[in-house]
Amino acid sequence: MAAPLTIRKREQALNARLDHLNPLVFDTHELGRRPGALRKVTRSVPAPKDFGIAGVIGAPEGAPVELNLRLESVMEGVLVTGTADATAEGECVRCLEPLSQEVAADFQEMFSYHESDSRGRVRAEPADDAEEENEDRLYIEDGLFDLEPVLRDAVVLALPMQPVCRETCAGLCSTCGIRLDENPDHHHDAVDIRWAALQGLAETVKDGEKDNMGGAEAGVDEKQEK
Repeated sequence: MAAPLTIRKREQALNARLDHLNPLVFDTHELGRRPGALRKVTRSVPAPKDFGIAGVIGAPEGAPVELNLRLESVMEGVLVTGTADATAEGECVRCLEPLSQEVAADFQEMFSYHESDSRGRVRAEPADDAEEENEDRLYIEDGLFDLEPVLRDAVVLALPMQPVCRETCAGLCSTCGIRLDENPDHHHDAVDIRWAALQGLAETVKDGEKDNMGGAEAGVDEKQEK
């Protein structure tokens, strides 16, 4: 019979092995599970793929992201506090011109140890009432933790949902699409919609009169020929 879902989740987590060569994976062995132990880490890492708000703004894949971290050992695990600095690229929502801007993201996250008994064996998954809470927790695996999900969330929150090249950007003309910052005197003569229909009717009448005049002239010419 298949193992209960909660147990399978824990087994999958235990079987997962983090790659210590991944620049966003950090080692906590030096802290030694000693509450109060502290380690500071400074590292430049390449931005992972899709690092930002999709289709809006983000750091290009491989672009440098500067990390300054504080790893503090506590009873439950390792508390990670840090900042991330990067250059994001996107498109101005007003004028559609390319833009780049510096982004600084702050974050703090607890990476928990798996619960174990006196012999160091991992305990079974807690009861159902604690299952949902544990799903939101991040764990240390073999002394390693992966910072990427925390970093992604922090950067997305730090980025603007509607980036602009500058706060005073005038955008594009809604009629012809010309960039207004480069043409400050640009405008279109406004037409009163109340007169637009009458103007169209007047033009139709004029066209009809021209056709009638053309027909009359043709009739005169025919009479002269006779």
